Amino acid sequence: MSKPIIIGIAGGSASGKTSISRRLKQHFENEGSVLIIRQDDYYKDQSDKPMEERVKTNYDHPFAFDNDLLLQQVHELSEGRTVEKPTYDYVHHTRSDVTETCYPCDVLILEGLFVLEDENIRDLLDIKIFVDTDADVRFIRRLIRDVNERGRSVDSIVSQYLDTVRPMHEQFIEPSKRYADVIIPEGGHNEVAIDLLTTKISSIIRK
Repeated sequence: MSKPIIIGIAGGSASGKTSISRRLKQHFENEGSVLIIRQDDYYKDQSDKPMEERVKTNYDHPFAFDNDLLLQQVHELSEGRTVEKPTYDYVHHTRSDVTETCYPCDVLILEGLFVLEDENIRDLLDIKIFVDTDADVRFIRRLIRDVNERGRSVDSIVSQYLDTVRPMHEQFIEPSKRYADVIIPEGGHNEVAIDLLTTKISSIIRK
């Protein structure tokens, strides 16, 4: 198997990165194998810390991620090797005991807050995408997601947004937009952008 096409999708929390990743995966499944790697699964293990310390972690800072492991596993996949990808337990705020077996692929989609912020990750990417969605829309989506999927209280979500999510977005994520090859407003709802992306990726696959 030849080296996969690696597509990086960055953007703020709840901007629509996952929606675009899923649209691309669905489109290309008939042309080759597609794998989505989520940077969120590479949050650092905190099992050695008590819960009261885990909840104080700034999960919206680049230091919260084990990018060394992420880079190692992306390199291994690019070289045709299978990896055991970590997963994260959002309820207990630490790495889960459950891993996900990931096989070499034709198209590797790497999505996450800081995919374009980290130079070492950027250097691996064939196509760099930034999803640009208004802050109020992102906050509403995050609120609904964290209440329904992660068992969070509204007060804790609002507090985290004001204390870390918004300032970290302004400091790290928004500036990384300048590295993007393509900026997509409104995420997976932007049909024109999705069509342009799929056309470009198809042309690379055919080569």
